[in-house]
Amino acid sequence: MFYGWKPYVSVATRRKNAERTLAKLRKKGETPSGVVINGRSIANTFWGKAWCDNLERYSDYENRLPRGRTYVRNGSVVDLRITPGNVTALVSGSSLYTVKAKISPVPKSRWSAIRNDCAGAIDSLVELLQGRFSKGVMERICREGAGLFPTPKEITFTCSCPDWAAMCKHIAAVLYGIGARLDHSPEVLFVLRQVDHNDLIVAAGQDVTLGKTGPANSKRLDDTGLAEIFGLELAVPATVSERSAKKRTTKKSAVSAAAKKVGHKKPAVRKSSAKRRKLSTAGKAPKTSRRPRRNSSLAREKNT
Repeated sequence: MFYGWKPYVSVATRRKNAERTLAKLRKKGETPSGVVINGRSIANTFWGKAWCDNLERYSDYENRLPRGRTYVRNGSVVDLRITPGNVTALVSGSSLYTVKAKISPVPKSRWSAIRNDCAGAIDSLVELLQGRFSKGVMERICREGAGLFPTPKEITFTCSCPDWAAMCKHIAAVLYGIGARLDHSPEVLFVLRQVDHNDLIVAAGQDVTLGKTGPANSKRLDDTGLAEIFGLELAVPATVSERSAKKRTTKKSAVSAAAKKVGHKKPAVRKSSAKRRKLSTAGKAPKTSRRPRRNSSLAREKNT
């Protein structure tokens, strides 16, 4: 052992130790939530990538981050819990180490500025959590020192390992583990920074939402003013009695129409044959009998 350091433990051994630790936690009734990385990419979504990019932009962390990436990829972060402003984790190394990180909430003035700058640009909560918004919104949320992601001054952490460095590989692994967790639960970032992600959606609708109060009476146009401006003849509102009479008429019409539909017809009246003949000949001119005209010459011969 050199300067008190424990001997190197292989990845396979660390994984076995992690599995034994998880089994012990489950026996105690706890449900550990480890970080599982599939492939080489720690994060694949907007929120996860943005978190990891934010870590790597600061020179304070650049020396320790590579070892942290290795640890989180091989499954050394066996338990990761995120609550408002706090992160607790168990990391498997030469032993099982406890990591605690405290992250300051977003200052109210900064959060208000983010809300105002993003107003009207985020249409729904689904788009927000899936990171489907414009490039301008992405830049505003990820802005260094003024966005949603914490700066090194806003993060304090401790680890139970004997490493004297400000950030050990176990802490770095946990910070990368947060980025991997955001791939599946992006709302965790807002919980960690102690802000409500619904505020961005509310702010997005403020420009288009109609006010609850109407215009002042002095700014309202009456019916006469509308008729003069648009050249319209506006109908006078019906009184209560007129509306009631209209309802009764409509109801009677509906009842009669229903009766006709089901076949309620008046019985036909049979008329007598004499009356039918009278009606059939009514209005016609009477027939006159015409005798054939006699030949005058034949008549004279008979007389003689």
